[in-house]
Amino acid sequence: MLSSGVCTSTVEIPGKVVVVTGANTGIGKETAKELAQRGARVYLACRDVQKGELVAKEIQTMTGNQQVLVRKLDLSDTKSIRAFAKGFLAEEKHLHILINNAGVMMCPYSKTADGFEMHIGVNHLGHFLLTHLLLEKLKESAPSRIVNVSSLAHLLGRIHFHNLQGEKFYNAGLAYCHSKLANILFTQELARRLKGSGVTTYSVHPGTVQTELIRHSSFMNWMWWLFSFFIKTPQQGAQTSLYCALTEGLEILNGSHFSDCHVAWVSAQARNETVARRLWDVSCDLLGLPMD
Repeated sequence: MLSSGVCTSTVEIPGKVVVVTGANTGIGKETAKELAQRGARVYLACRDVQKGELVAKEIQTMTGNQQVLVRKLDLSDTKSIRAFAKGFLAEEKHLHILINNAGVMMCPYSKTADGFEMHIGVNHLGHFLLTHLLLEKLKESAPSRIVNVSSLAHLLGRIHFHNLQGEKFYNAGLAYCHSKLANILFTQELARRLKGSGVTTYSVHPGTVQTELIRHSSFMNWMWWLFSFFIKTPQQGAQTSLYCALTEGLEILNGSHFSDCHVAWVSAQARNETVARRLWDVSCDLLGLPMD
């Protein structure tokens, strides 16, 4: 958890188009900054547009790259996700890198605009829908990549199909873990379905990082303060996402999970193909998508 990998790729990506969700703070901001530094046209897809505009200006000033754009994306509302995708597809001819970075952690029990439990709704279903809506553009732009930010917390996760929305029993910490397991299962099933398409996908554990993600937990805030010397900075936390987005020759590891810029072990639950396929079908059903 405390070691720190570094993306050593020197690849420049001028002309490439990138979408980073949750890019107005933390790991997402640092990821977007580095990709802009390498010449990409970067979309900051975030809920707080005003904050996003300030970050975009900061990145433009630091990198000299003016192709840093902000677009509204609220992953807790499928109407917002569809509106973002519709606007993006009308605006751009290509999409080379999609980084599903945004997330919520340890929220008190609450529901999204569509009635999904907040963790599974934002962390999994929101990104599932976004990826689905942008997938044809990614295929047209191949070779392209999808990076899903998961967590070591997936080790404690389980997919309880009878209680996916947490209405029968709920624990904020475990709900986060379940959603992070869903990220890995989604990545692996997506990789199987995209085989031969030129689109590859990876899940990552960014490490234990000092971000706004822990704002709902006073205990976690206290722990982060107590062990602050060992906690990664957002820049360090972004390294594995950058590694999976940029490293040449990574296609042979399609569907793999990474931590500290190396392939990482995942739990038995995260390797269960039957659960991954069922989660895919259930997700499609909840979102009103065809089960192809």
